[in-house]
This record gives sequence, structure tokens and C-alpha cells, in this order.
Amino acid sequence: MSEVLRKPVTRLETGYSEPYLVALTTYLQGGGEQALGAAYELGRAAVTQGKGILDFAAMHQAALVKISSESCGERDVTQVLCGAGEFLAEGLSAYEMTHRGFREAIVSLRHLNETLEHEIQRIAHAVHDEAGQLLVAVHLAIAEAGRDLPTPVRDRLQPVTGLLDEIEKQLRRLSHELRPTVLDDLGLAPAIRFLADAFSKRTGLAVPVRSGLQQRLPRNVETAVYRIVQEALTNAGKHSGARTVKIQLERVGRVLCCVIADDGAGFDVSEVLAAQPRKGLGLLGMQERLNAVGGTLQIRSSLGKGTELLIRLPLED
Repeated sequence: MSEVLRKPVTRLETGYSEPYLVALTTYLQGGGEQALGAAYELGRAAVTQGKGILDFAAMHQAALVKISSESCGERDVTQVLCGAGEFLAEGLSAYEMTHRGFREAIVSLRHLNETLEHEIQRIAHAVHDEAGQLLVAVHLAIAEAGRDLPTPVRDRLQPVTGLLDEIEKQLRRLSHELRPTVLDDLGLAPAIRFLADAFSKRTGLAVPVRSGLQQRLPRNVETAVYRIVQEALTNAGKHSGARTVKIQLERVGRVLCCVIADDGAGFDVSEVLAAQPRKGLGLLGMQERLNAVGGTLQIRSSLGKGTELLIRLPLED
């Protein structure tokens, strides 16, 4: 049996796999717990090879049909079906364990994202409030010192004041990019418009935003979509060579749809995904954020024809 399990699970022309057929036959002939354990190993191998539950069930059915056709009248049909059902259930338990692990990973990922967002919000407020207050204090100190200085020396302080103003402007921009208060105060659509406007001024790209959203969305959903749009705009600015990036937000029933489309150079989707995470475009991070809130990401792109990201997230009533 161990030699059988070492063989890859491959589907024959008849629809069943030889290792599965041998293992099931052995169990039905009284193989006991050891033979039943083979079902789990076959299930685990199928999961590793990326086979779905329907593929596994089809393989089981094909093997059962083969066994039934060759042993018709030799054993009670009810007994065969019951044994085959036990074997199938044991094989599918590998899928159940994988699914359970995936759910637990999603919960951990959601918790991690929430923790990171809280920390980002704390840093953003520190940059905006605490650093801003320090800069105001420096401005006042320079102004106070300048009153007692000769005019030529006081004039030399003017460039320093200008640099402090620029630092304050950059800190304010960084604070908004880290965690825009408009996202917390007004919601997703205004925050996306604010982000698009700032990005457009900084890069010269046109970023029109269309939104059909009428109500606020759950905080974790708004945060996930905002971060994905932010990453997509960064990608467009760095890699696409686009002139326009269009963003559309719409709620269709219980699903939030967000489309981000540019008219840039495009790319080979399979090649970029294969390169993740070593030199990808942040697509893996986008998908991980969506996984944490039960969403999906569809990427449409080809060389010379731009890129379109389609995001779908389920919403509760």
C-alpha cells in the first residue's frame, strides 16, 4: 500500500486513478484502518496537487463504477456503497483540514491588518500633531531670536523658515497618505477622491473617480479598498506609463465592486504573478488584503493594452 501511495494521483482515460482504485479495493476487501488511512493520504496528495473536491469526488465515483462493474453479484451492493462512503469521507477530511487551516489563517490575517492599521493611524497622528507642534515651536523660536539680530543676519534666517514650511507640508502629506482623516470622517468615496487628487497633482496623471456609493461601508472594507487603490495608483505611476487611471466604485446588491483601469503599457499577468513576491507589482499584498475581508481580485492586462483590476467584496445588510 505504501508503494501505491507514493505514485502521483493521475487520472486515466477511464476517469479513475490507479492508486485510488487499488486503495479503495483494498479497503472494501477488509483492509481495515490501515487501508482507510490510505484514503486520507490520497486526499492530502490531491490537495497538494491542486485538485478540487469535485475532481476528487469524480475520481472516487469512477473507481467505484470500475469496482462495481467487475464485482457485480460478488458482494452486497449496500455494503460496498457504505464502505466506499467511509473511504470517500476519510479522503475528503484532508480538504476539511486544509479549509479549516485556511479559515484560521484568514482570521489571523484580518487581525494582523487591523493591528497594522491601528499602528499606522497612531503614527499618522503623531506625525501630524506632535511633529507639527514641534515645527510651530521652532518657528516661534526663530522669530523670537530674529528680533534681537541685525537685519542682515535676520534675512539669512528666511530660507530656514522656508525649509521649515516645506517640511511641515511634507509631513502633512505623509500623514494623510499613512491614514487620511477623511477616510475615518467621511468614508471611502471622499477618501479615494482625495487620494486621486493628490496623486494627480504629484504625477500629472488624470485620475477621474466615479462613485455610486450612498452609505458608509464597514470600516475594514473601506480600509482594504483604500489601501488597494493606493497601491494600484503607485503601480500606475511607477510602472505603467499611463496617462489616465480611472476608478469606479459601485455597490451591486450585497457586493461592492471597484474597478481601477489605466491606459498604460500593460503586462503579462501570468509572468508577473509567477514572480510574486520577488518583483511583482504588489498584487500579492492586494490579494491578501482582500482575503482578509472575503473579497476577490481579478486582473485583466496585456502588453500595450493597459491594465484593469476588478475588486469584489461581499457586504452585509
